[in-house]
Amino acid sequence: MKAFLILEDGTVFEGTGIGADKEIISEIVFNTSMTGYLEILTDPSYAGQAVVMTYPLIGNYGICYEDMESERPWPDGYIVRELSRMPSNFRCENSIQNFLSDHDIPGICGIDTRALTKILREKGTMNGMITRNENIQLEEVLPRIKAYSPTGVVRKVTRDEKKVLPGAGPKVALMDFGAKDNIARSLNARGCEVTIYPAYTTADEIIAAKPDGIMLSNGPGDPKECTEIIGELKKLYSTDIPIFAICLGHQLMALATGADTYKMKYGHRGGNHPVKDLETGRVYISSQNHGYVVDAQKMDPSVAVPAFVNVNDGTNEGLRYVGKKIFTVQFHPEACPGPRDSAYLFDRFINMMEVEK
Repeated sequence: MKAFLILEDGTVFEGTGIGADKEIISEIVFNTSMTGYLEILTDPSYAGQAVVMTYPLIGNYGICYEDMESERPWPDGYIVRELSRMPSNFRCENSIQNFLSDHDIPGICGIDTRALTKILREKGTMNGMITRNENIQLEEVLPRIKAYSPTGVVRKVTRDEKKVLPGAGPKVALMDFGAKDNIARSLNARGCEVTIYPAYTTADEIIAAKPDGIMLSNGPGDPKECTEIIGELKKLYSTDIPIFAICLGHQLMALATGADTYKMKYGHRGGNHPVKDLETGRVYISSQNHGYVVDAQKMDPSVAVPAFVNVNDGTNEGLRYVGKKIFTVQFHPEACPGPRDSAYLFDRFINMMEVEK
């Protein structure tokens, strides 16, 4: 069945519908990863967005449920050049087509995703509509497409109640702003007892639990929308509890300490972004998924200093807080892009907690 992707600038791509037969409007973003499509689909940071995969063939190893980063996929839509109809992998348990349909996510294949990506790179991220309606009138839908904004997405993806992963080591409070499962697994594998808390848990409750450390997770949306969470992070900052933050957590801690964030032209989404550790000078290959970034120029150097920088465009990739046991990164050390280039950051966090004890 025919399907159409309509961008807010009036560009129309025609292809074939995949997944659910439903119409959606969403923010269209692209990811340059060649593998890991299931991890991308199940990353809560994509809530409120439709994902374009730049790699031309997607789905060739099917769906392996063990590799999921959360209990369900989160994007509003999925856009690919070619969808493999016959996945080949001894671990394969389902196809992407069925997986999308099972979770009521529409998609489109058979379009030139690299041409689409060039548009998004040149004009910036924009909204779009995926529809199978062949009689749609552009003048009627373009105002609706332009008006879309992904709001309330952290509340949508966070858990309803806390969960504990037992461990004999340090006690870590993991704030779930849309946490990928491998963050908790990475801590738990190092012996930590991990308690995963809903995003809107108060700082007082966290402090009362007497954790040895606090982990602030990744998540979706504009960090400035999370005013309630930012208020609680100010209280956590004032304690002496070691804190490690990733992605959205990194941005929220920066906002809580007086810095600023801004929306990037098209963001960083992929598994091959080089970041430089400013302390050692070493460059690591990182996995990234973000459309907002901390404005390091507006960070008070008496509060925090840059710790990592993106080698491609010079944007901030991490902060080290002065006089505090706090460090934060924009990229994903749990995502195994290098494949384990930056996993040492979890060890640094654990060492920080053990020294504190």
